[in-house]
Amino acid sequence: ARWEAPDAIMRAPRALACVLGLAACGGTKTVTVTQTVSTTKTVTTQSNQSAAAPCLASALTGTFAAIPGSGAAGSIGYRLRLTNQGDSTCFVTGILAAQLRDQKGGKLPTNVQPAQPGTGTAVRVDLQPGDAATADARFSPDVPGGSEQTDGPCEPKAYTLRLTVGDGTLDAPIVPPTPVCEHGSLNFSNLAAAS
Repeated sequence: ARWEAPDAIMRAPRALACVLGLAACGGTKTVTVTQTVSTTKTVTTQSNQSAAAPCLASALTGTFAAIPGSGAAGSIGYRLRLTNQGDSTCFVTGILAAQLRDQKGGKLPTNVQPAQPGTGTAVRVDLQPGDAATADARFSPDVPGGSEQTDGPCEPKAYTLRLTVGDGTLDAPIVPPTPVCEHGSLNFSNLAAAS
């Protein structure tokens, strides 16, 4: 009698051959899955600038006074000083629009221009209550320009400098009152924090 292997043992090599054959013929499938994940990061930064609002004319007081010892070569310097009389911090910047006024409040010729055009950048000046900002102006009080009269004052004396601040106006008394020649030419520096 001959020994015969059971059927299960005989079928195992055939089954293994089939599996290997299918793998070799691409019977398996590889699937690549790509997932994109987006994240959002919110960063909050604080600016060095305060949240102060522009100053209102009603919160400021002003004067436009001669600078002692500033007279030279037919010109003089006056200093505009704006003080915050309000209850909260506000800011001013640049060169304000202005109009010279006579003793009765009538308009006089006025030509406000930068003292050094194109050389300076206006800075924001924060004014806490009681703080002040200043700007200097140079002009001629006695040297007529162009069509101005030469036998007497070049222009009538100015007593007030009316400034436009936001939507309002502020009258700064001129101390002492003075004519401003060359049709009211005032060469102003930018506003800066008062020292």
